[in-house]
Amino acid sequence: MAELTIDAVVFDVLGTLVDEPAGLRAGIRVLTPSPSPSPSVDDSGTERLLLLWQRHIEREQGRIVDGDRPYLPSDALDREAAEIVARAAGAEDPAAGADPDAVESLARAARRLPPWSDTVAGLARLAERFPLIGLSNASRTALLELNAHAGLRWHQALSAEDARTYKPDPAVYRLAVTVAGLPPERLLMVAAHAWDLRGAQALGLRTAYVARPVGDPPTSSDRFDLYAENLTDLADQLGVS
Repeated sequence: MAELTIDAVVFDVLGTLVDEPAGLRAGIRVLTPSPSPSPSVDDSGTERLLLLWQRHIEREQGRIVDGDRPYLPSDALDREAAEIVARAAGAEDPAAGADPDAVESLARAARRLPPWSDTVAGLARLAERFPLIGLSNASRTALLELNAHAGLRWHQALSAEDARTYKPDPAVYRLAVTVAGLPPERLLMVAAHAWDLRGAQALGLRTAYVARPVGDPPTSSDRFDLYAENLTDLADQLGVS
């Protein structure tokens, strides 16, 4: 650890600290209660709709980063995804389109995501030694609700909305560098997504991959500073008692 000297820790939120797919599944299941006695049949439909949501968000955020679409905050993209999923689930009026109540319910589900079992205690432990900065693609409004629902506590929570783009655009990571008032190499970016860590790495931040059942695992060519099983393991590796 002597070669890794950091003064603040920056955390991704969606997928890293909260279980985004679980929250979205819960919203989808409310929308599409299964008449089938077989859970596997219901889960198959839920996963298909979840994939529709995820593909839309990933594609549209990518278009915004590439400059192919004007910036929209995550709330607006979530509403687009909710409308697509509601239509695919059959929650629509042929004359009026997707049921607005169903769309609103699904959009709310994207801001009510459960934390991983180690998240709250892990953040509290790390906060005893380091300033903690949340850095999320979620909008300012969505991030406020996410933090409150999951019990996330920060010294500072930053939204990509302030950069009017999305990770992995360097402008988003620069928000954390500016707020911390530190050289990038004194910040440790923590995420369950290798693509996110690569983006931070390109700006000079140190990186820590935390394994989650969801996310984007590292490839054989990735070289991150730390690899942790969870936040407890990360705190141990950082020497936090």
